[in-house]
Amino acid sequence: MKIWERCITLEMCAIVHTSQHKIIMEINMSIRIGILGYGNLGRGVECAIRQNDDMELVAVFTRRDPSQVSILTDSATVCKVDEITDWKDKIDVMILCGGSATDLPEQTPKYAQYFNVIDSFDTHARIPEHFADVDKTAADSKHVAVISVGWDPGMFSLNRLYGNAILTEGKDYTFWGKGVSQGHSDAIRRIDGVKDAKQYTIPVESALEAVRAGENPELTTRQKHTRECFVVLEDGADAAKVEQEIKTMPNYFADYDTTVHFISEEELKKNHSGIPHGGFVLRSGVTGWNKENKHLIEYSLKLDSNPEFTSSVLVAYARAAYRMAEQGQFGCKTVFDIPPAYLSSMSGEELRAKML
Repeated sequence: MKIWERCITLEMCAIVHTSQHKIIMEINMSIRIGILGYGNLGRGVECAIRQNDDMELVAVFTRRDPSQVSILTDSATVCKVDEITDWKDKIDVMILCGGSATDLPEQTPKYAQYFNVIDSFDTHARIPEHFADVDKTAADSKHVAVISVGWDPGMFSLNRLYGNAILTEGKDYTFWGKGVSQGHSDAIRRIDGVKDAKQYTIPVESALEAVRAGENPELTTRQKHTRECFVVLEDGADAAKVEQEIKTMPNYFADYDTTVHFISEEELKKNHSGIPHGGFVLRSGVTGWNKENKHLIEYSLKLDSNPEFTSSVLVAYARAAYRMAEQGQFGCKTVFDIPPAYLSSMSGEELRAKML
């Protein structure tokens, strides 16, 4: 090989060292992303990819007719979901943008056979079960699968862990809202007779203030939040039956005081078209030999767009999944298993200089 040829070869590859790992990255080579599902979350992922220079969207997969799906990225292809396995060597990470009620329990284990995958599965009570299902497939196929990525579970989960590790004697409190829950709204829309719906999660203000005041109250699920649903029915649907099904739905509404409003499609579009959300994670604890000092850790989010923020978290963890796969790691992971440095496009040197 001639010297100039060797120089070009060296310029095309950079070896990036961190304290924990070595990643071989090709300059001008982007992380190739696929999106499965092009609703609010899928569109948000597309926007987030545009803000990350080390990534490119190569394909969107849909259950709809691809000719009827208009995306914003000119260089990407829209395909039927039936064609997804044809892309298994052309995509580095597949971001799954389905709902937690029925889509992700089936899709994440299935597609972890073919791709490194990320999902936003948010049914907290079923995360251990979902992890076990995905881990088997991902481990067998030698892929990385990161589940339950977003802000809760996700960013809030990390802050609960940090709070517990630092204030080992204390209490945890999580409050959501006021805001639209995509997962709960999706769960309502899947009920027979429902045409469309939005669900708002609302913190009980008196409970939140009691925590901030250091009272360390014992709060039940019902005492911390209420849920308010705005539902558009299909013609001829039984309103009483739909309301009963909503209020008794396990893991979503059964443990909360839930109000259901039946409204017109026009009213839903006019008054409930936004998707704001937010919330608070608090850890109240004590330190000192006689537990004489009280402390409160509070992490909060205020989001104009729940799906766009969730999408941004998904894209950061897609970078981490790619790096872990490049190292030869595989199996199911959660946000607890991933070093923070893997989320950033910056090198270890840059992170130490700018972020510490």
